[in-house]
Amino acid sequence: MEDFHICPVTNYYQRILLPVCYSIVFLLGLTLNGALLWCVFSQTRRWSSTVVYMSNLAMADLLYVLALPPLIISDARGGQWPFGNIICKTVRFFFFVNLHCSMMFLTCVSVYRFLGVCFPITAVRLRTRKLALFASGSVWVLATVEIVPTLFFAHTGVINNMTVCFEMTNPGHFPGYFPYGLFLAIVGFLLPFLVVITCYFSMMKALFCRAAASISNARTARMRNKSLYTLLIVLLLFVVCFVPYHVARTVYLFVRVYMPGDCELLNKAMISFKAWKPVVSFNCCANPLLYFCGSGRHRQKIRAWLWTRKKRVQPSVFVVDGSTNRSGD
Repeated sequence: MEDFHICPVTNYYQRILLPVCYSIVFLLGLTLNGALLWCVFSQTRRWSSTVVYMSNLAMADLLYVLALPPLIISDARGGQWPFGNIICKTVRFFFFVNLHCSMMFLTCVSVYRFLGVCFPITAVRLRTRKLALFASGSVWVLATVEIVPTLFFAHTGVINNMTVCFEMTNPGHFPGYFPYGLFLAIVGFLLPFLVVITCYFSMMKALFCRAAASISNARTARMRNKSLYTLLIVLLLFVVCFVPYHVARTVYLFVRVYMPGDCELLNKAMISFKAWKPVVSFNCCANPLLYFCGSGRHRQKIRAWLWTRKKRVQPSVFVVDGSTNRSGD
């Protein structure tokens, strides 16, 4: 096994920041996406297009968090990889496949919502369960094909007498990896990002124009304002979770290929890239929360569950007041 001696890098954050953040993501992502899938499979009788997309998104996020434990252990050991070459390739493969699937399913959801808001008549014909199933299957196939080269590039190696699992590839293969890395950045992030941004801005513009052009009652105005706020929150979460990570990753890849001798710059690029990795991981926890909070039926169930727990924990409050609120609010 070839031993690479590279620029000394600052990795003080690796033993604490990454394991702690990944552990939180693992616990939250496993619980929330597991709960979402349980609700879908146990309580949904008729699958709509929305349910198809959200269940596939939850599956991608769930598989993503299941790839985190080996990375948590490795980062806690300062980057040392104790699991062997096959598991290294497997973990990197599933990590990136499900990350790209998550991005693509979010794109599908944004297009689905865009059609419903901006082209409601056309949406009746296009937003079908059959088309949603076809699109979901296509996403899994395309993401898998995109990430297959990772099985060649990702492998174990020795850096400064320590066995590691290369996230992209070893230092000697970076010039060959660079075109593939740019391909992933463009096809796996930039194009879906432009589609999502276009869809959400178009929806917000349509809702805003309709609200300004029509005379509506207070209830309709509240619903439109709520829809605008929801779209803005989803868009901001999408931008914060994905944009900094992919920008930092591309910059790090560029510095690694074209300026490998500038150790100070390489350290800054690597720290920036590593620091944004947990942020993109938190997206898999936000998706089920947005689903539960965005669904009126699930909001009512959550409020009812919280209200029941409150009555059990604080029975004395209701004895003093002499009344019980049965509305579930």
